[in-house]
Amino acid sequence: MRIVQVAVGSTRRPKLNAVWEALTVFGPTMDSDAKFEVVAEEVETGVRNTPLSREESMAGARNRVEALRAIAGQRASAANWEYFVGLEGGFDVIHHNGRRLVFLQSWAYAADRSGRGAFGQSGAILVPDAVARKVVDEGIELSVAIDAFAGERGIRDQRGAWGVFTKDLINRQDSFRTAVISAFAPFFNAELYRRE
Repeated sequence: MRIVQVAVGSTRRPKLNAVWEALTVFGPTMDSDAKFEVVAEEVETGVRNTPLSREESMAGARNRVEALRAIAGQRASAANWEYFVGLEGGFDVIHHNGRRLVFLQSWAYAADRSGRGAFGQSGAILVPDAVARKVVDEGIELSVAIDAFAGERGIRDQRGAWGVFTKDLINRQDSFRTAVISAFAPFFNAELYRRE
C-alpha cells in the first residue's frame, strides 16, 4: 500500500479532522491502494481574518493551497505531498428585498501536484444580526464575536459558529468535511468530470 500525503494549510483541529473524515469517505474510491496521511502546515491566507464575501473566502482557500505548493517546491520534507487543501470560512453578505442577509459558509480548494484544482462549498447558514453587526459593521473577528455571543471560549477550535447557530446539529468540522468532499469530486469522480 502506498502512502499519499495530503497537505492542509492549517493546524486547526476541526479543519484537519474534516479532511481526515472526507478522505475516509472518498479515499478508497480515488485510490484503493493508497493510505492517506494528512500533513498540517500553517500558512497565510492573504485575506482578512473573517472574509466578508464568497469571493474573498474562495481566494483565502486557494491562497492557502498556493502557499503549500510553494513550500512543497522548496522543502525536501514536503516533496511527497501529492494533494493540497486550503480551507476558509467566512461570510457572504447579500441584499435581498431591501434587507442585508449575512451567511456563514465554509470553502475548500483542493489541488494536485500538477496544479489541477477545484473548489467545494458547505451549505450556508444565516448569521444572527447581533453577530453580523459585530463582524461586518465593527470589524471584529468572528472567533472573538462568537465567543462573546455564546459566552464561551475557544469555540472555533471546537464546534465553531456552525455549532452555536445549529445547536450542534452541524458543527465546524461537518461544514468543512462537506466542502472538502465537494472540492475533491473532480478527483475521485474524474471520469464524470472528463465527459464532453
